[in-house]
Amino acid sequence: MSDWERSSTARVVPPARPRKLAKVPFVELADGRLQGVVSSGSDIGRVYVSSVTAGTYAFACSTNNNRPCGGARGSFCNHILAMVTEAVLQYGAERVARYLRVEPGDEVTAQTITAEMLRTRPAQGDTSAAATVFSQFLRHLAYLELTATTTPLPEMQWFPPTRAVV
Repeated sequence: MSDWERSSTARVVPPARPRKLAKVPFVELADGRLQGVVSSGSDIGRVYVSSVTAGTYAFACSTNNNRPCGGARGSFCNHILAMVTEAVLQYGAERVARYLRVEPGDEVTAQTITAEMLRTRPAQGDTSAAATVFSQFLRHLAYLELTATTTPLPEMQWFPPTRAVV
C-alpha cells in the first residue's frame, strides 16, 4: 500500500495550466456534468452557477439566488463558455472532452469542444443541481479560511481508520 493510500487526504491533481480564479472561481467534473461558479461581469456581488451534462450537453445557468441567466436562452451563454475554457485550463482539453463524451476531431481545445457540443443543438436543462454546486463552492471557500494544521477536522471523521503498518 502506498503512502497516499494510507493517508486521510486525497491526491490533488495539479492543474494542466495555471488559471486566474477571478472569472471562474470554481469548476469541476462531477455528477456527470461539467459544473462551476462564474462571476458576473456586471455585478461584483452576483455569481452564476453553470453546468453542462455529459453526453446530452443539456445546459443550465442561473444566479446564486436561482434566477435564470438571460444569455442562456437556446444556446450556451458566456458563463458556460467561460466555464468550459477554465475547465480546459484546470483539467486539460483531452480530459474534459473525454468526460463530456465529445469527439472534437484532431485539435482538442475549449473552442472545438464547445463547437462540437453546440453542433448537436443541446437543450436547456434542469437547474436543480445549482444549489448543490453552489454549496460545494461555499464549502471550498470555507476550507481556504482555515489555518494550516495537522489536527483532524471533525467533518472528515467519516474516513475509515487506517491500519497500522507492521
